[in-house]
Amino acid sequence: MTAAADILFIHQNFPGQYAHLAPALQARGHRVRALSIARRTDDTGIPVDRYAPMRGTTLAAHPLAHDFETKILRGEACATAIDRMAKEGFRPRIVCANPGWGESLFVKDVLPQAHLDHYLEFFYPLEGGDTGFDPEFTGNTTALRQRVRAKRAAQLLALDAMDSAVCPTAWQRSTFPEAYRHHIDVCFDGIDTTRACPAPDAALEAGGRRFRAGEKIVTFVNRNLEPYRGYHVFMRALPRLLAAEPDAQVLVIGGSGTSYGAAPPAGTTWRQRFFDEVKDRIDVARVHFLGNVPYGDFLRVLQVSAAHVYLTYPFVLSWSMVEALAAGCLVVGSRTGPVEEVLHDGDNGRLVDFFDSDALADTLIDALRAGEKSAAIRVRARADAVDKYDLSRCLERQIARIESFLG
Repeated sequence: MTAAADILFIHQNFPGQYAHLAPALQARGHRVRALSIARRTDDTGIPVDRYAPMRGTTLAAHPLAHDFETKILRGEACATAIDRMAKEGFRPRIVCANPGWGESLFVKDVLPQAHLDHYLEFFYPLEGGDTGFDPEFTGNTTALRQRVRAKRAAQLLALDAMDSAVCPTAWQRSTFPEAYRHHIDVCFDGIDTTRACPAPDAALEAGGRRFRAGEKIVTFVNRNLEPYRGYHVFMRALPRLLAAEPDAQVLVIGGSGTSYGAAPPAGTTWRQRFFDEVKDRIDVARVHFLGNVPYGDFLRVLQVSAAHVYLTYPFVLSWSMVEALAAGCLVVGSRTGPVEEVLHDGDNGRLVDFFDSDALADTLIDALRAGEKSAAIRVRARADAVDKYDLSRCLERQIARIESFLG
C-alpha cells in the first residue's frame, strides 16, 4: 500500500470521468478533494470546492479569442481556489484534471512540485478528424480552420504543463501531437459489465406499448440527436429498413439540444429537421422517441435491442457504445477511427460507411434476419467488453497509475 497523500481532482462538472477513481483513492486512505464550477447533487463522498471566474468573457474582443479568454478566466479562478486550499493545509502531491475547459492552466504556477496528470479526450486536428469530415455541415473552410487553430491554443498550453496524461482509447491518443504522445497512457474509463449485461427476459414500457427482448427492435442512442453522432444518416436509413421489415420497431434515445458541432438553424432542432425529412416515407407509429431517460431505462433499451446503431464522426468514443457491447447488443457501427478500434466487422459487430444510409439499412435488415450468426456476434461482443473494458479491471490500472506518481 502506497503512503497516503493529498490528491486533487479538477473537473468543471465533477465527478465526470473521475466518478470511480476519486472515491477509490479515498477508500485507499488518500485525502481526496475536488474542484468544480458546477453544483451537482451526485454524492461521491468527495469534498468539492467551488470556483467562480472573476468576470465574463470580453464580448468586444476578437471572436477567435473568446474561447481562449474563457479558459484563461477559468484557469485563473482555479489557481486562486487552489492557493486558498493550500493555505488551509491541503497541498496536493497529485492533481488530476480534465483540461478541456482551461481549469488546469495555472496549476503548476501555484503548485510547482505537484504532479499534474491530465485526462485527455481529443486534440482538434485541422484535418483527418471531425473538421471537414461531413461536408453537409462542416465544410473545411479557411474560417473553420482558423477557429480550430485558435481553439488549440489552450490545449497546447495544457500539454506543455502536464507531467503525464491518460487517454481512454488509442485512436484518441493518436490525435495528439507526436511530441507529447510518450507522456500519454491509454486506459479506458471502464464500464460496469455486471450492470450492463444481457437480459433475455428484458422488457420495456414506452409509447403506450411493451417492448421485449427477441422482437425486431432497432435502437439508437445519443446524448443529443445531432449530425456528429450520425443521427441524420440513421434517419435516412429508416424508409428502406421499415419497408423491408414490417414488424420492426425503432427506439431512439436522445435530447433535442446540441452537444457537439454547429447548432441547427434558429427555431429548429436537428431531431425534428431529420425526422421531417423522412416522416412521409415511414410508418411514424413504429419510431419511438424516448428523449433522455434514466440509466436503468437506457440499459433496458439495450437489452431489448435486436440491432443497435452507433455512428460517429472521427471524434471521442461514447461510453454508450461499449455499454451496448457489454449488454450483448449486435452493434452496427460507422467505419470511423474511434469505432474501428473497438468494433471488428463480422466478429463482435458490423461496420458500415458513415455516410451510406442504404448500406446501414441493408446491414440492419441482415442483422434482424441473421439468427444464430447474430447470436454468435453478440456473445463475442459481450466477451470483448468484459475482457477489455470492464470497470474493475480498468479501475485497477487507473489506481496503479496514480499511486505510481507518489514514488
